[in-house]
Amino acid sequence: MAVAAIAKKPNTPHTPPPTTKHTTKPTIEPFEPLKKKPLPTGQPREWYESHNRKLKAMRLAIALLDTGVYRTEQAPNSTIRTTAARIGIHPPSNTTCRLVRSLIRDGR
Repeated sequence: MAVAAIAKKPNTPHTPPPTTKHTTKPTIEPFEPLKKKPLPTGQPREWYESHNRKLKAMRLAIALLDTGVYRTEQAPNSTIRTTAARIGIHPPSNTTCRLVRSLIRDGR
């Protein structure tokens, strides 16, 4: 019969187990938003409009998802505009509402 070789563990220093002192729960730091940077200069006006529209649509899509709207059928223009008013954003255009629905649908 063959005898199985037992692998010997290398000599490593023993690390003591973590202490079990009773400590208070760690405090969670409040979320700190990123610092805003100025937009790059020299772009055509359409680029800035498109960029700002995408940012607005993303904020609205996040707010809708937080309120439980996960499907595009649950997000007609009226719901999106009501959400915009609730979070303090100017009422979105029809184009922005379509973009919000596409973000919800595609999950991008």
